[in-house]
Amino acid sequence: MADHAPSTLDAVRHHDHGIARGARPAPGKWGLFGRLQAPKQRMRSRPGSWAAAPRLPFARRFPTSARMNAPNPPLKAAIVPVTAFQQNCTLLWCTETNKAALVDPGGDLPKLREAIRQTGVEVEKILVTHGHMDHCGQAGVLARELGVPVEGPHEDDRFWIERLGEDGARFGMTGEVFEPDRWLADGDTVTVGNLTIDVIHCPGHTPGHVVFYHGPSKLAIVGDVLFQGSIGRTDFPRGNHQQLIDSITGKLWPLGDDTIFLPGHGPHSSFAQERRTNPYVADGVVGG
Repeated sequence: MADHAPSTLDAVRHHDHGIARGARPAPGKWGLFGRLQAPKQRMRSRPGSWAAAPRLPFARRFPTSARMNAPNPPLKAAIVPVTAFQQNCTLLWCTETNKAALVDPGGDLPKLREAIRQTGVEVEKILVTHGHMDHCGQAGVLARELGVPVEGPHEDDRFWIERLGEDGARFGMTGEVFEPDRWLADGDTVTVGNLTIDVIHCPGHTPGHVVFYHGPSKLAIVGDVLFQGSIGRTDFPRGNHQQLIDSITGKLWPLGDDTIFLPGHGPHSSFAQERRTNPYVADGVVGG
């Protein structure tokens, strides 16, 4: 990390032709709501080409899908790590309309406000992948503040949202119960400006977990379903390991190896990379 005092540039990481993020959290578990501890011999992804982003000098660009790096992409995005769990809140927007959505605003609202200010977008809704506190503990608060609706997750995660206050007190964080304006189901779509984003129900980590997929950009926002070199934990109420494996192999892999995914924690990866090297869901492990 650069040797400088914290600033707003540390909160927002974005690039005009794709996605960028700030410093990566240390490898391993992310507490209660994070990923599984990867095996000791966990394989690392191949390094990509990095270049300084022109607008934010401390940001670093990383390779995304070819479609997002093409001139005038329909979708742009920025990642803002929030909460003590360094959860990847994603600010995505339609380049044609400048309308935006925040995906999983779990906390650190001042950072999110600054991200909105720096990008100059107009947030029209909040999207939620699942009901864990680090992903949606402040979703209701921010929705009221911005005067926008909350869409997601699947209603099977209602019981997680109803315990946000309890979980917040337990972990020294602020969580507030809310009622989404729209529960999502497999096969639904959500809109952001002129973008149409597919909703894929991927239970296992939680029963109501959904993934957001934008086909024209070959980009998936997967929450805590899948990580670089790991998968989501399933030792929660109504978690199910086999269901999670089935969600990944049966619903995510068919989207194509060239799909880039943004996980709820840690660095991005591609489905191709995980099918080769992920110790839980690689083709050689699950027989793909």
